Amino acid sequence: MRVIVLGGAGDMGSRAVRDLAGQPEVESLVVADYDEARARALVASLNNPRISAARVDANDPGSLVDAMCGCDVAASAVGPFYRYEVKCAAAAIGARCHYVSLCDDYDAAQAVLELDQKAKEQDVTVLTGLGWTPGISNILARKAADAVDTVEEIKVAWGGSASDSEGFAVILHTLHIFSGRVPSFQNGRLVYVPAGSGKERVRFPAPVGEVNVFHLGHPEPVTLPRAFPGVRTVTLKGGLSEGFLNSLAILLNRLRLTNTARQREVIGKLIKPLLPALGKIGRPACPCSAVRVDVKGTRGGKLERLTYGAADHMNHLTGVPLAIGTVMLGRGEITRRGVVAPELCIPPDRFISELARRGITIYQGDRLESALV
Repeated sequence: MRVIVLGGAGDMGSRAVRDLAGQPEVESLVVADYDEARARALVASLNNPRISAARVDANDPGSLVDAMCGCDVAASAVGPFYRYEVKCAAAAIGARCHYVSLCDDYDAAQAVLELDQKAKEQDVTVLTGLGWTPGISNILARKAADAVDTVEEIKVAWGGSASDSEGFAVILHTLHIFSGRVPSFQNGRLVYVPAGSGKERVRFPAPVGEVNVFHLGHPEPVTLPRAFPGVRTVTLKGGLSEGFLNSLAILLNRLRLTNTARQREVIGKLIKPLLPALGKIGRPACPCSAVRVDVKGTRGGKLERLTYGAADHMNHLTGVPLAIGTVMLGRGEITRRGVVAPELCIPPDRFISELARRGITIYQGDRLESALV
């Protein structure tokens, strides 16, 4: 299979590249990035004749289409996704190339779903949101849902350290999800709640442990109800281990300093050089990230509660699922066409076994101490 990784030289994309470089089915792999020098440095470090570098500008549709033409699968780690998901997905459809992304912005997920018919007409799969959350979270929700007769509630939570990532796009994404009103599926309908509200203390697998989480803007409340029509509640809450940074993001939102993309760009550039110092306030001994999924439903007329979770470094939790999805698309294991989320097209046990093969353990039970595989 011929693969191109957009944003392949970045923090998350490079992890996917390293995984794909070791897959025998990948006969050619292009590391495409706006920073061509960084892409070339990554390629040189891998010392593999099947891998090459290219400069691609995600703001140039023609550049994107040209880069993807002739490829079987395009994997996108180009963030922030509220700016680039639709552009990259539309270009993949134009190039008639299957596409999988890390898209973790709710508004981008809503927008890319509008490309469903165009993707079907071109016999293309656009798999949006296959990373840590969304991604692992969606597939764990599917696994739990498959174990019950009816699904009533899905609660997704993530916790992570600001020190667990280096990318500027992650800063912009964090400011975005802490801004304005964000989607939450409650009482059978999609509603919008204030970002940073609904504070809750949630336990994650070690070494992350307990973290304060809040309603934030992620795609799960947008896509999961489409897969489980009878569900009444789908919530997404997240938070940083460094509590001070949660408070800072909430304050910036209340001051209306992060409402627009331009404002987030300005604030992000101010925060980036200060983040190493700010991150030391409340920094955990082992900076790490985690996800937890709690599903409530019925089986045989009895109430069931199922809990799954995982913890690892952010780039591992995020980049590895992107690589797995890329290979599954290239192999033809995913046959559904159009725009889809992971819960609609990826068999959970198959995916979890691939995670385990790459060292990511899924835990189960309320205390998340029992390994699933």
